[in-house]
Amino acid sequence: MDLEILLYDGFDELDAIGPYEVFRNGAQEGADLSTRLVTLDPRETVTASHGLRVGVDGTLGSPDVVLVPGGGWGDRAEASAWAEYDRGAIPDALASAHERGATVATVCTGGMLAAGAGILDGRPATTHHVAHDDLREVAAFVDARVVDDGDVLTCGGVTSGLDLAFHVLDREFGTEIRDRVARRMEYEPSEDVYRG
Repeated sequence: MDLEILLYDGFDELDAIGPYEVFRNGAQEGADLSTRLVTLDPRETVTASHGLRVGVDGTLGSPDVVLVPGGGWGDRAEASAWAEYDRGAIPDALASAHERGATVATVCTGGMLAAGAGILDGRPATTHHVAHDDLREVAAFVDARVVDDGDVLTCGGVTSGLDLAFHVLDREFGTEIRDRVARRMEYEPSEDVYRG
C-alpha cells in the first residue's frame, strides 16, 4: 500500500509526524506499506505551525491513501489549514485523488480540507473541536477519536492522529502488526473508533 502525507506550510507537526512514525514502524514490522511526505508543488522543505522545518520526498502522486494534517484553523493563520481551505488547491487535489480511488484520511482540521473537497458531504466525520461547528455544516458530525467511513477516515485533534494511524494498520494489515507497533512505541491505541 502506498501512503502519502500531504504537507503545507502551517500544518501541525504531530498531525503528520505521529502517523508517519506509526506507518514507518508498521513497515518495519512487516506491513507492505510505503509512506512518503509530499507537497503539491515541488519544494525541498515545509515549515510547520510551531516552526519545525520538514524535508519532503516529492510531490503528490497517485497513492492508495492520502493523509492530510490540520493546523491553524482556529487561528485563521496565514499559513494554516484555514488558508489552504481558502486557496482551494489542496481540496481540489483531495477531490481528484478520491475520484481516482484513493482513500482520504484526515487528522485534526485536515478534515476541513476534505470538507472543502466535497468528500465529507453528508458523511460521518470528526475533526478538532475548534472546527466542530464548521464540520456540522457539511457532514454528519460524530463525537469519536476516529471515524472510519470506508474510503474516508477522519479523526479529532492532534494526538488522535496516532489512533487513526493505528486503526489503519489494524484495518489493512491486522491486529498483530498493530500490536507490535504499539508495543514498540509504548502507546495504547484508543478503541474510540466509529465505523460508518
